[in-house]
Amino acid sequence: MEREVATFLDYMRVECGAGANTLDAYGRDLAKFVRFLARVGVRSPDGIRQGHVTRFLSEEVDAGRSAASTARYLATVRSFLRFLVSEKMLAASAAESIEAPSLWRRLPVVLSADEVDRLLAMPEGTSPVNLRDRALLEVLYATGARASEVVTLARDGVDLDAGWARVLSKGRKERLVPLGRAAREAVREYLVRGRPGLTRRRDCGRLFVSRTGGPLGRERLWAIVRNYSRAAGIDKRVHPHTLRHSFATHLLTGGADLRAVQEMLGHADVKTTELYTHLDASRLRAVHARFHPRG
Repeated sequence: MEREVATFLDYMRVECGAGANTLDAYGRDLAKFVRFLARVGVRSPDGIRQGHVTRFLSEEVDAGRSAASTARYLATVRSFLRFLVSEKMLAASAAESIEAPSLWRRLPVVLSADEVDRLLAMPEGTSPVNLRDRALLEVLYATGARASEVVTLARDGVDLDAGWARVLSKGRKERLVPLGRAAREAVREYLVRGRPGLTRRRDCGRLFVSRTGGPLGRERLWAIVRNYSRAAGIDKRVHPHTLRHSFATHLLTGGADLRAVQEMLGHADVKTTELYTHLDASRLRAVHARFHPRG
């Protein structure tokens, strides 16, 4: 079934504009599903029955997969089979009537304003790498952009005079996100005193570059955020997405409009952004429990 999977992934890339990370996730999930089907003797799509899909999911649950992971497997298989039906490669999908496992809505980790201040203050000194890291952390928090969006920012993707960053989001859709004063100052200093020292031998054209002027990888960005958060004494699991969560929560707590935050985050559905209103409600419950006489 590798040919059908390859055709589906091409469709997702060309017609739906799916990014590399999304395609990788689809590919891994479907490779596992195809291996399962081969093990139970199914060699072609028209041999897939509902029982095969439910058994595949059950085995993942038995292997200790979380409800979220199992739901993702189901969503991937369902999308794949729907595509085959639409292309007349399959008469009907065997996954349509299968209900997704119940998902507990897990609230993401969010930093307090004080913790954000401590984190952003950690890159000290005027070396090119420290100037880069300071600008990097400021941009992450100022824009709420994803790790992949920040590391792929073009050198000319920021307008410091107008105060905008041009972010290329999922599906290669472009959006403009405001850059606050602190972020603009950090980026300007990095561009003048930091980046030239990193791009003497090569310049890949991205805003944030490695020590040798090449692209800064997502893994390196994760390590930078993790190391500085530990140095700041923050007793939480902090990664680039934590600053995205903090960005959204702090804006909404401060009274920002939900639709405006949705646009800045690049969410296609406002329901995704509404998660952060639940975070604020959680904070209010904690305050009530602590201070109300009968809390």
